[in-house]
Amino acid sequence: MTQSPSLAAAAPIVVIPARMASTRLPGKPLADIHGVPMIVQVWRRAMEAGIGPVLVAAAEDEIAQAVRAAGGNAVLTDPDLPSGSDRVWQAVERFDPAGRHAVVVNVQGDLPTLDPGLIIRAVETVLAEPDIALSTLICEITREEERTNPNVVKAVVGLAQGQTRGRALYFSRATVPHGPGPHYHHIGLYAYRRTTLGAFVSLLPGVLERREKLEQLRALENHMRIEAALVDTVPLGVDTAEDLERARALLG
Repeated sequence: MTQSPSLAAAAPIVVIPARMASTRLPGKPLADIHGVPMIVQVWRRAMEAGIGPVLVAAAEDEIAQAVRAAGGNAVLTDPDLPSGSDRVWQAVERFDPAGRHAVVVNVQGDLPTLDPGLIIRAVETVLAEPDIALSTLICEITREEERTNPNVVKAVVGLAQGQTRGRALYFSRATVPHGPGPHYHHIGLYAYRRTTLGAFVSLLPGVLERREKLEQLRALENHMRIEAALVDTVPLGVDTAEDLERARALLG
């Protein structure tokens, strides 16, 4: 892959936060998918994007050992950090104290079937305009039951016909906006300008963030511009044993 000049200048780094504690699927970073731990499958997808180094921010040493055994980079982080964003920031600061990497991509550690092109799209989007603080991804909802499912986070983005990216105005577990028209499924993958990520993790959780239990609302409540890029696929997030079986089938 040939990088654009702006992408190359940003020297992106992909960071995958991972921890063993999970309410519905304990130990899922090390869950076996065709003889490979899930966290290594995610690391491989991120490496396939080819935009820069990929780093696993591991809360426990067994995760770091699994990644290093596969040839990857891993940094141990404080297991008591409150969020994946905090874990990503601590890992980047420890791995790159000189600040060589100006864009940090946060890829969830439970996306073993992730299309690597989504990572590239997020980075290109955050670099599209200088006042974009961070970018994320959305996909139009086509299954009716997802519109009212509170586990499917909706992004409010006013896209005109033919537009493929726009400013995110809100995120909610409710069915918003009201009225006829598309609803967008939010995909929790972010590309931050490094300065933005540092500022973000220093902020207290916001009122709406606590109410909706959506961390990205902290950015909006603090006037950070989030740009959302429209894509045509939602990666499978592995949260349950059933999801794990689906991932195994998809990667089989």
